[in-house]
Amino acid sequence: MARGEDRHDHSRPRPEGRLASLKAALGSTKTRAFLRLLTSVGATRTQETLRLLPFVVMALVALIDFGSGPTSGLLPLLALGPAFASVACGLARTTVSGLIALALCVALGVYNDILWTPRTNITMAAILGVTVASVLASAGRLRHERQLADVRSVAEAAQRVLLRPVPRRAGPGIGVAVSYTSATAEARIGGDLYEVVTTPHGVRIIVGDVQGKGLEAVETAAVVLGAFREAAHDEAKLQGVVARLENALSRELSGEQFVTAVLAEITDLTDLGEAQEGTSITVINCGHPPPMVLAADGSRSFADPPDEALPLGMASLKGAEAVPYQIGFEPGDQVLFYTDGVIEARDGTGRFYPLADRAHLLNGSDPQLALDALRADLLRHVGKPLNDDAAMLLLRHRAARPLASSAA
Repeated sequence: MARGEDRHDHSRPRPEGRLASLKAALGSTKTRAFLRLLTSVGATRTQETLRLLPFVVMALVALIDFGSGPTSGLLPLLALGPAFASVACGLARTTVSGLIALALCVALGVYNDILWTPRTNITMAAILGVTVASVLASAGRLRHERQLADVRSVAEAAQRVLLRPVPRRAGPGIGVAVSYTSATAEARIGGDLYEVVTTPHGVRIIVGDVQGKGLEAVETAAVVLGAFREAAHDEAKLQGVVARLENALSRELSGEQFVTAVLAEITDLTDLGEAQEGTSITVINCGHPPPMVLAADGSRSFADPPDEALPLGMASLKGAEAVPYQIGFEPGDQVLFYTDGVIEARDGTGRFYPLADRAHLLNGSDPQLALDALRADLLRHVGKPLNDDAAMLLLRHRAARPLASSAA
């Protein structure tokens, strides 16, 4: 593939290049631990603030009413205490806040000499009703949170089992780095997948994205990874691996479900007896964003497939078959595989993540640290939890160029 700068902007999704119907990272241990610490500290502070809010509100209402006298009419605002408590507090704290509100109402009624008047009686009845409703709402919220936590824990455990740690090296001089960032909105555990397998036919790689979210997407990802791990060893050609994946998915998928994927094979041309020497990457793209190639001279390009092919699982539509093509992979070169959760990530103004413009972040000496830097930049660009899973896999050719032999 010809080197050089990309001639069109690949930093945003290209609908014409893909079907129109078509977001816990695996970085370094220290980075993951630090991010978990920051997240837990922020969540703890927010929870503590919400838990104190009901009592702060009731104290303010009581103080203002105590100072202004019976004409202020602020007693009904004491019902805000149990109402706010139902948002973040448990059953006991919500009940206690309701009892405190009722006690304050009685005490202020006695102080202002308006106890058992119609207005005070209505206020006490309102506080009692709001407290009962708040306790019921808190019970429902806690039950929903437990169910959601169970679903997320099962899905995340399944993903950790499926997405096994990849080797840091894929042959002599080939470094590998991987990053995975899960979408955190509710239970939206996605189906992004990746794998690196060393086989007798070379090092084979898959990066893919399952349509949909949740446990169904994780189950489909398990089918794809299981079929790939087996077929990568059995099939001599990369096209055979794709055919095996299609067969496996045809027995599992239904309706309009599909999986976009890019498969790659690192090949030493010298070992194959080719006329030229060096390393090449054979790629088959099944409806997936093209890999980004970073050449040793600093240029970048996107390895677009020669022909558009349908995603995996859509063979029944009789579309064009995926055609393998070559990517040069010389010392100093890098190839980044990624899912659409990366290029479709938007900031607050709706601007897509400019992946091509941030390619310089991958120039660090350590591939994993460089990929971690790119992931951190992605999260800064979005400024909030991702809406879709984002997986990235980086290959770096670290071997030194052979020295030319001196003339005799």
